[in-house]
Amino acid sequence: MSLLLRSVTTVDGDVVDVRCADGTVADVAPVLAPAPDDEVRELAGFHLLPAPAEPHAHLDKALTSHRAPNRTGDLAGAIEAIRAISAGFTHADLVDRATRAAHEYLANGTTAIRTHADLGAHTGLRHVRALLEVRDALAGLVDVQVVALCSAPWTPEDARDNGRLLEEAVDLGVDLVGGAPHMWPDRTAGLDLSFDVAQRRGLPLDLHTDETLDPTAQGLLHLAQRVRATGFGHGATASHCVSLGVHPLEVARATSAEVAAAGVGVVALPQTNLYLQGRESTVATPRGLTAVRALLDAGAVLGAGGDNLRDPFNPMGRADACEAASLLVTSGHLSTREAWDAVSAGARRCMGLPVPTAVPGSVAEFLAVRAESLDAAVAGAGTDRVVVSRGRVVASTQVQRVFPGRVVAQS
Repeated sequence: MSLLLRSVTTVDGDVVDVRCADGTVADVAPVLAPAPDDEVRELAGFHLLPAPAEPHAHLDKALTSHRAPNRTGDLAGAIEAIRAISAGFTHADLVDRATRAAHEYLANGTTAIRTHADLGAHTGLRHVRALLEVRDALAGLVDVQVVALCSAPWTPEDARDNGRLLEEAVDLGVDLVGGAPHMWPDRTAGLDLSFDVAQRRGLPLDLHTDETLDPTAQGLLHLAQRVRATGFGHGATASHCVSLGVHPLEVARATSAEVAAAGVGVVALPQTNLYLQGRESTVATPRGLTAVRALLDAGAVLGAGGDNLRDPFNPMGRADACEAASLLVTSGHLSTREAWDAVSAGARRCMGLPVPTAVPGSVAEFLAVRAESLDAAVAGAGTDRVVVSRGRVVASTQVQRVFPGRVVAQS
């Protein structure tokens, strides 16, 4: 069957009918006559947005904040908390939580997820195996990419084992190579390990980069320079990049230009970084956000996501791209359109996925939100949603608000 979405408002403000067939947009016009095979959805009053993608999740950690509170509230406290309980993560527990989290993302409109899987002495390959199982089980419903997140070593033995585990994760079928070089005692060694494996095995690279307010951190610049110098052609993403937001403006602009020239995508993660960063500052607390405006002005690919979902790194995550986009407006001072582009088009470019648009031939990945304006839709004020993936409705939400004695709003 084909899918006909009637009277939807596009991000450009046009009210149109959109027909989807075989996973793509087949036709767009002010009015389309229903065909015999059409599933018809009447969506007057809905905004049709490019479906968001989550370019940086941790499904293996999701839904654990109640198990391990972050006692200090910062990044070190989160790492300590998750490591205190990770030994108790069974395969079934990992698969169950990751699957529930993925369904939560999907219900809110996210049809593609890139998730990191912890890899190191404290996990072995348990997290990788579990998330690969979730990826394969959800194929056809949610596009899941798994990153082997090579943990920073705590001992020399860990450093030796990390290389072996990373190679074994690639053999198991992960989609990307990851790591967190800024957490290593020797940051260059951390970059070398992940970069060399990705280069040799022909996989894209997605690194946790400069997740710190240290104004001297230059991991993003070094990654971009390495990509250009080696001609690395498999795709590179740098996530977090918090330190770029506290660099002097001329330094941030120069780094952003290098990033754009290298084709490195940058993923901003406002929820988690606003929560974890800046706790040592008692006044004029920094925002803990990368330099989104400098990156956009330089022409770099800017994606954005939610990062952690109710775990010690962020107890408030809600698996909703509207949250990340709203924070980019309020804390990053982007326009509403720029913010939604970051969580949809920008995120998908970072993930190597096509960008959906309401034009024939586009992939049919959309989120329809009942809202009076684009601002209201992106803010999440419209709670009625219809999620379209591969040209079919895969999730929908309807909300009824009732005050004593009468229904105020009903869908």
